[in-house]
Amino acid sequence: MRAAPTILHLDMDAFYASAEQAAKPSLRGKPVVVGGLGWRGVVATASYEARRFGVHSAMPIAQARRLAPNAAYLVPRFALYRSVSDQVMELLGRLSPLVEPLSLDEAFVDLEAGGTADDAASALEIGRELRVAIQAVTGLSGSVGLAGSKMLAKIASEEAKPDGMRLIEPGTERAHLAPMPVRTLPGVGPATADHLRRAGMTTVNDLAEAGEAELVRLLGKAHGAALHRMAFGFDDRPVVAERDAKSVSVEDTFEVDLHDRVRVRTEVERLADRCVQRLRGAGRSGRTVVLKVRRYDFSTLTRSETLRGPTDDPAVVREAAARLLEAVDTTGGVRLLGVGVTGLADYTQEDLFAQAAGERAAALPDDGGAQAREAAARDGEADDGPGPEEAAEQLAARRWPAGHDVHHEVHGHGWVQGSGVGRVTVRFEEPGATEPGRVRTFRVDDPALRAADPLPLVPDPPDYSSWPASRPKSRSGAGAPGAASRP
Repeated sequence: MRAAPTILHLDMDAFYASAEQAAKPSLRGKPVVVGGLGWRGVVATASYEARRFGVHSAMPIAQARRLAPNAAYLVPRFALYRSVSDQVMELLGRLSPLVEPLSLDEAFVDLEAGGTADDAASALEIGRELRVAIQAVTGLSGSVGLAGSKMLAKIASEEAKPDGMRLIEPGTERAHLAPMPVRTLPGVGPATADHLRRAGMTTVNDLAEAGEAELVRLLGKAHGAALHRMAFGFDDRPVVAERDAKSVSVEDTFEVDLHDRVRVRTEVERLADRCVQRLRGAGRSGRTVVLKVRRYDFSTLTRSETLRGPTDDPAVVREAAARLLEAVDTTGGVRLLGVGVTGLADYTQEDLFAQAAGERAAALPDDGGAQAREAAARDGEADDGPGPEEAAEQLAARRWPAGHDVHHEVHGHGWVQGSGVGRVTVRFEEPGATEPGRVRTFRVDDPALRAADPLPLVPDPPDYSSWPASRPKSRSGAGAPGAASRP
């Protein structure tokens, strides 16, 4: 625990949904839900307007549609989210060499290590400046928490949401935590919370008063002792700079369980290609290929194969994943498939195995498995699979995902509002526009319409290369810590 609130936690507000609202003038102030749009999809993020209807992250999309039928439902655009995240992380990196990203939209920063704050007043000033900088550069808002530990800083940012800042003064942690529910503490999930409730403990104060021995008896030595310390606000975990990724993986959940073995293999090969694209995008290679299969009864199998050396060859990864699939019983159907690569390295070890695989791949049609998928769709694949019309609709939805960017030779840049019955509806508007754009409908195969890259949310952001300015190291006694603040 620190004597000064120099650990900062930033959490962008409803990040994916806010980015979509910023990019699409017609959606500002309206309920927006981002996630997988199939009947098995789940909500990734809901805008605050959608949350008023009870929609929240990890909720099934089908349930969200019942709660908010008039919301805009969009497929995630991770290229946009990553680019905005890079802008935010670059700003955080200017505050300290110790930045610990937790996700695209969330990170801890050690202000003391960067020499940018050493007391409550300077920490609050940096927090205010950071929020202004993020708004100016990305057009989005983020909430900031400041405290003497990571746990309290994260709790403070949650209290400050949306678009606020909160500082928890060191020394007040015990009183601050006491009335909060036990779920507030890290590591207390639904099962642990229910176990504690049955023992008569529902608040953090109950945990503190129960004593360490009782919590150890209920939860075991490690968990019980850690929870007792956290109930008093003790958390000495350091901010750790970003670690290298240990694996790269992709997976898909299917609308209808896959029964046809050829279709399953085709999807595994497609996932392997996507996985290699991510691997190459990160400038890495990997030695171990992992296959994940979730069957019709929700049982999940994982199989892996370690190669002779690191590779980023798509043919090698495809063949390894296919071999792993041969050892998996898919009788009864498959609802999810995933392919990953672990044992990452910064180089690729060429060997005869990779070269031979590459030669075999070169002899195959370069259609990414499209011919096999189209043939499977025409043949119906399985008794409960989609018919020709439904297959065509699914193909259109994959080609023109709702919310994704397009460009038309005449109308310019726009985004997909939806597709169906051989048509795709597009709203033509760009970030920064003051009025909603016009809507047009085209055939799904219109040659003038093509997929496009996302436009920046702020076309010409201000220069923050010299931020933050130097400031006196100590400002003890100044400022007004504690209360949440908003501009």
